[in-house]
Amino acid sequence: MTGWVWQGERGLLRSFDGPLAEANAVARAASDSLRAAVFPEVADVVPGARTVLVELRPGAEPSDALVRAIEAEPPKAAINAGRLHEIAVKYDGEDVAAIAALRRIRSEDVIELHASAEYTVAFIGFQPGFPYLIGLPEQLVVPRLSSPRVKVEWGSVAIAGEYSGIYPSDTPGGWRLLGYTDTVLFDPARTPAALLAPGDRVRFVRA
Repeated sequence: MTGWVWQGERGLLRSFDGPLAEANAVARAASDSLRAAVFPEVADVVPGARTVLVELRPGAEPSDALVRAIEAEPPKAAINAGRLHEIAVKYDGEDVAAIAALRRIRSEDVIELHASAEYTVAFIGFQPGFPYLIGLPEQLVVPRLSSPRVKVEWGSVAIAGEYSGIYPSDTPGGWRLLGYTDTVLFDPARTPAALLAPGDRVRFVRA
């Protein structure tokens, strides 16, 4: 683990070392612990892939108690599995064949591998409700597209690097497309608006 550093004028960022899954679990535990403590000077606590960012309220300074909490060992009891979501996917994405060629496996193997894993929401980013999912089988680790698409449709299920993800809305994007789901990831009229939260688990099933 590393110490914390200032991130801009109002952010205190702590990073965690080690394999991605372990570092992310610790980052989420630290985030849960800090959020539960309810420091009055804190505006928000945001977990990342390997980090936790504490955002201060405008004009506030970090108290000694907050600094001690950020530097503390995250309680292991806070590392809990979240809700399990089953998301139906129609695996007819336009990049399945290209992924198979890159990894020298069959297209059917790509689909079977992706649907066989259980994923954890490492963090939410890029778009409201966009989940960065860890747990992708090593055989499916592929780089992003060299040239992003101008438009990726909402509901697109995709992979890039060590992550799988689902696009909540139409947007440009460079991830490789495996298929599509009708599951609504983000709805401002819903409480909470985002379907998935850090720590939740996801299993993909064939539609």
